[in-house]
Amino acid sequence: MVDLKKLCDIAIDAAQAAGTIISQHMDHDIEVHEKKAGTSRASQVITEVDRKCEKAIIDILTPSCEKYDLALLSEETEDDGSRFIKEYFWCIDPMDGTLAFINKRPGYSVSIALVAKDGTPHIGVVLDPSTAHHYHAIKGMGAYKNHHPWTITSKNNLLTYVTDKRLADTPKKDQIESMLERIKSQHNLDGIKEIHGGGAVLNAIQVLENNPAVMIKLPKKEEGGGCIWDYAATACIFHELGRQASSYHGDKLDLNKKDGAFMNVVGVYFENI
Repeated sequence: MVDLKKLCDIAIDAAQAAGTIISQHMDHDIEVHEKKAGTSRASQVITEVDRKCEKAIIDILTPSCEKYDLALLSEETEDDGSRFIKEYFWCIDPMDGTLAFINKRPGYSVSIALVAKDGTPHIGVVLDPSTAHHYHAIKGMGAYKNHHPWTITSKNNLLTYVTDKRLADTPKKDQIESMLERIKSQHNLDGIKEIHGGGAVLNAIQVLENNPAVMIKLPKKEEGGGCIWDYAATACIFHELGRQASSYHGDKLDLNKKDGAFMNVVGVYFENI
């Protein structure tokens, strides 16, 4: 049987190791490379920092894979399919929000999750190197911010829409605007504000930090919409806080998809209201 508390401590150590690497390069010019990924620019860029972070994380997690017979899925390493065989797998985004990192603005983070074979997240760890804040949750054991129990408090009477790109530049923006207006009316809120520019991981954290708030990814045919590793850790944190982290249509978020890692077909909906 896996020891979730011990594994969470290991994941926190791994995230901090990656965070140290990121911090050492935050103020330096970074060489940018291209990779085959989704249709957005954010999914197609990679730096040597991403690779160094992945190596540091995997080096720390590997002994736990051997001890507990865990599989491993990481953004910058080819999926070997072991996540469909083992009872649990580590799900790693060594540096989410690489585009924000390249542009030297906040919005990048380290994300590590432990996901069961049925797609349920059991551990979620997120580190924001730009603030040094870290967040974690263990299934059935609650959510924590900087190692203290995390309680969500109401910030204001505005609905915050958190997004990677500005709503004005988003395909089907009218559909999203209508949805936001409906949510605003349902909860008697005074207006809508927008936070944009971060990666999916910290965007989800911003949803929790800016109650009431939502993050929406519409279903689409084109590959993209984020990947399993973009949502696994924060989904665990949301669940432990009693907040919604689901597909766009409200179904369980399948974090061990058989047809690839992209979430574009089902979309995502994270809500903190």
